[in-house]
Amino acid sequence: MALILLMSVSILAMLFDILPVLIASLLSALIWNFFFIPPTLTFHIDNAEDLLMFLLYFFIALVNAVLTFKIRKEEKKARDKEEKENTIKLYNTLLNSLSHELRTPISTIIGAVDTLRENKEKISEPNQNELLDQISIASLRLNRQVENLLNMSRLETGMLKLNLDWCDTNELISSVIQKLSLTHKQKIIFEPNESLPLFKLDSLVIEQVLQNLLHNAIHYTPPNAEITILTNSIAGIFFIYVSDTGSGIPIHEQPLLFDKFYRLPHSKTGGSGLGLSIVKGFIEAHNGKVNVENNTHGGATFVVQIPAETSYLNNLKNE
Repeated sequence: MALILLMSVSILAMLFDILPVLIASLLSALIWNFFFIPPTLTFHIDNAEDLLMFLLYFFIALVNAVLTFKIRKEEKKARDKEEKENTIKLYNTLLNSLSHELRTPISTIIGAVDTLRENKEKISEPNQNELLDQISIASLRLNRQVENLLNMSRLETGMLKLNLDWCDTNELISSVIQKLSLTHKQKIIFEPNESLPLFKLDSLVIEQVLQNLLHNAIHYTPPNAEITILTNSIAGIFFIYVSDTGSGIPIHEQPLLFDKFYRLPHSKTGGSGLGLSIVKGFIEAHNGKVNVENNTHGGATFVVQIPAETSYLNNLKNE
């Protein structure tokens, strides 16, 4: 019984702070005395041998409790130190990545503007147009990175508030495709699904989701690849399928794909690893989900599922 009581104190020491553990040690000694040291059912101890045994038990229980508590405390310190080191490592990785992603377009813009300002009279019109195109592309890239940082901040601080309204998803997707930079060589295919109802969504958020999915597909597929967007509606759930004809995604990498700052190994430069994590956060804010799967004939498909209130145009007019 003494060993069972000591084990109980050790278990409590692994779960609670020192004060409850010390109280448990005292109570375990009193319980042992009351029930198992003659005369039983009383706290009185008749002989010196039993008294010494009681005091030794109480001392061992206290030492056991304190040592167990200190071991747990040291383990917590070690875990906190490891987490701090991992956080610093992640921060440095993020800082290096973002500094490159932000500095590159800024340098391009500054260099092109300085060239135009200092040599405007000497540069031919085609070269001027090329410099202006570089400024435009770099500005869009810079704007995309800043938007990703702001969106991630909104998600992590809980500041994202959805503005739900009736949305024509065909028009929304067509608008996103038109806003894409024309520098990509991949072919984007989208055939509007005219049978779809109107969905109550936050159109700006869904637009950002589509932009990130398309930029991700463009970034990780060869120039001759095709990117296809399909939509569907089943039982009040809006489906978006973004497929490509690239090389696909390794199975063991798929669970990590939506983690913050994660990028596939050996991927080409560019990107901060925030795009897909923002997609996941925005979709989950709509109570939906997103996953990825490899296609049978190569490439990958991102599947977005969003439960949403629906209404056909005739019903909407009658509201």
